[in-house]
Parts: sequence; C-alpha cells; structure tokens
Amino acid sequence: METSSKKAGFVAVIGRPNVGKSTLTNRIIGQKIAITSNKPQTTRNRIQTVYTDERGQIVLLDTPGIIKARNRLGVYMMNAARSAAASVDLILWLVEASEYIGEGDRAIAKDLNSSKIPVILVINKTDTKKKDELFAVIDAYKGLCDFAQIVPVSALKGDNVDTLVEVMFGYMPEGVPFYDEDTVTDQPVRQIVAELIREKALRCLSDEVPHGVAVTIESMKYSEKIVDIDATLICERDSHKGIIIGKGGSMIKKIGSAARYEIEDLLESKVNLKLWIKVKKDWRDSDILLKNFGYDRKELTDGKL
Repeated sequence: METSSKKAGFVAVIGRPNVGKSTLTNRIIGQKIAITSNKPQTTRNRIQTVYTDERGQIVLLDTPGIIKARNRLGVYMMNAARSAAASVDLILWLVEASEYIGEGDRAIAKDLNSSKIPVILVINKTDTKKKDELFAVIDAYKGLCDFAQIVPVSALKGDNVDTLVEVMFGYMPEGVPFYDEDTVTDQPVRQIVAELIREKALRCLSDEVPHGVAVTIESMKYSEKIVDIDATLICERDSHKGIIIGKGGSMIKKIGSAARYEIEDLLESKVNLKLWIKVKKDWRDSDILLKNFGYDRKELTDGKL
C-alpha cells in the first residue's frame, strides 16, 4: 500500500516590531512559547517552534522585529532576524493591515527582493479592517516584491490561520521530521521561564525601563510538590531599579505574581518564585554581558538577508 509523502521544512517569520509575529507563532503551534507585549523589541532571540500534523512538520523561526540598531543588543537582534531569513525554505513577512508603507517596510522589501527564498506576505490584524478595505492594503503592497502568495490573517483571533498553514505546507520540501511529534520548541525550560518573567516586566513597567531589562534564572530546584525558582532582573540604572521595586516593593511583587501564574501553567506545578534586581550599567552595549545573558550566537556580528 502506498503511503503519502511527508513535508518538513523551515519558515522564518519576519517583520517590523509589533506586527504580531510572536502572536502568530503561538497561534500556529497552539500554545504560548514566544512572549508578547505592545512594546517594540519584545522578542530579542530567534525562537524556534515546531508545528507537526499528519501533513508533516514546519519549524518556525520567530525573529526580533527589524529596526535600526542603536546598541550591541540591537545589532544582535537584527542579525538574529537576518540569519534566520537566510537559511530557510520559506519566509513569512508580516505587515499590519494598513495602506501606509513606511521606510522600514520598504527597506525589508528591498532586502527580500535580493533573496531567492519564496516570500509569503501575511497581512495581519485583519480584524481591524472591513473586508473591502483589505483590497486597498493588498494593492499597496503587491508591487513591492514578487510574492509567492498574499494571505490576510488575524493572529489574535485565529482568522484564516489554518489557511496560512496549508499554504506554508505547499512550499515545504518532502522529508522526514526534524523533531519528534511532541516537540514544540528548542528553547530550554529555563529560557522560557526567563522570558515569561521579562514579558511581565514589559507589561508592568513604564516605557523607558523595559528595553533595558534582562532576566537570568539563577536556580530552579524541583521537589515533589513545588519548584523553587530564583531569578534576577538586570537593569541599566539605579533609578530603574527603584521603579522595578516600586513603592514598598509593590511593582516587583506585581511582576512576580503575574509571572508565577504562567510559569505554574507551563511547569504544571506549584512555583515559589523569588525575584532579585541587579544594576549592570549599559549592559546592552557590552559584548561580554550580552554573552553572559545568553546572546552568544554569531548574530553579534553583522549580516544581511
């Protein structure tokens, strides 16, 4: 009896900050791995997630939002995005459902036009537009690149995401899965926990602080009934430390409480979370500190799509 061939391949998810890359990735795989917030630069690392069904397997590379780098961390983030887009079978370029095309998106289009990898334009946040308004958005973008396809979706509500997955499989080569069917990410548990804590900091703190915050997990000790976690929030200034602590420790308690809820859901266990704060001045411009905080890939050097 003949067996149908399976598909297996890699897809880079790229785009400007806040267009919904992490939300789309989480929606496709059906659970939260990549953190989200309404602030730019939420995703700092290239996060690899895995979607598997009867058709085969798609490995999604969720990348940092493409911006002009202003420090060494920014260089790392941009090259994480560029290196991901250079070594995949397909690129998803996410844009918002707007007719306005800024210089940032035009720069992305210029890079993509020099790439030989198929590009699907994904117009996200369609829930904010009427159907007839989407035609104008498609018309605005379709001349920028020779897109393989254009797919409108709402990552937040899940609209048309199944269609997007079907389209992606059409561009995947035949092959055996890279991971077993139960794998959803290559991220270590400690890294996911650290990112969940950073997400809560992003959501709770004022605009000037979050970009200068990193999180490291000092220890995770498992027992039969509880997981004890010690984590450190690293900020760049003493004034930021005071903001993170809050009056009477109110802010650090708020961050910890919100993070603990999701960490318990992730680990399926009770969690005792202790948060500490350290000041490391201008750590985003220190190669040594960036490597200490886990930004140790070759993306700390320059690169292009």
